[in-house]
Amino acid sequence: MKDKIVVITGASAGIGAAIARKAGAEGACVVLAARRQKELSEVATASGPDALAVVTDVTVRSDVESLAQKALDRFGRVDVWINNAGRGITRAPSQITDDDLDLMMRDNVKSALYGMQAILPHFKERNAGQIINVSSMLGRIPYFAARTAYSASKHALNALTAGLRAELRPMYPGIIVTTVSPGIVATDFGLNAVHGGVDSRSLPGAQSVDEVADVVIDVIRNPRIDVYTRPVYADNVRRYYEDMDAFERASFVGPK
Repeated sequence: MKDKIVVITGASAGIGAAIARKAGAEGACVVLAARRQKELSEVATASGPDALAVVTDVTVRSDVESLAQKALDRFGRVDVWINNAGRGITRAPSQITDDDLDLMMRDNVKSALYGMQAILPHFKERNAGQIINVSSMLGRIPYFAARTAYSASKHALNALTAGLRAELRPMYPGIIVTTVSPGIVATDFGLNAVHGGVDSRSLPGAQSVDEVADVVIDVIRNPRIDVYTRPVYADNVRRYYEDMDAFERASFVGPK
């Protein structure tokens, strides 16, 4: 990690902040992006002397392009770009509105697309770099009805991630495109969901942000294309797609 230049969106709290602190502690130079200036600055202070905080609305393409340019202006290169920003929703599929679905696609898909497209020219020049898209287990197993619109957006994100990897592989094999899928994480994600929600920190089996951040740090050290933040999650995905009927009959309770 030492001397790597790492851009992290959604870095003012939660998983993004934990990644920033851990990467900074290991000698990386981190560029932190989020909308909340005060919180972002506090995370930057805790993430090493060279950390750069850039107030960014990742749902605005020009903001994300500016983020990429500021990172390059400051450090001369970017090694890793982590699309971590996102938002949840609590609404049954029969009640989802146009606005609900548009919001999920904007916050969870378009924001990541802007990041991928903003940094790609730089990565292509070098035939090097890693894009990490933080998805969700609900992007693999869409079993929780109240999170259906969120789940749909994460499925879309997974498709974009895989499609970009396929596009780049023939001519730019040095660029790594990675999906990271956490389960329930002990943050205020649930409370901040559109239409409200359960506090994720109160749910059984929730992972700490540090546990998830450790997985992300490891996938930077040892690049892979598809990573789950606990081994059991990969097992559950295999079970689900081998026999969806049996999986659902088992009343599996897992990440939201």
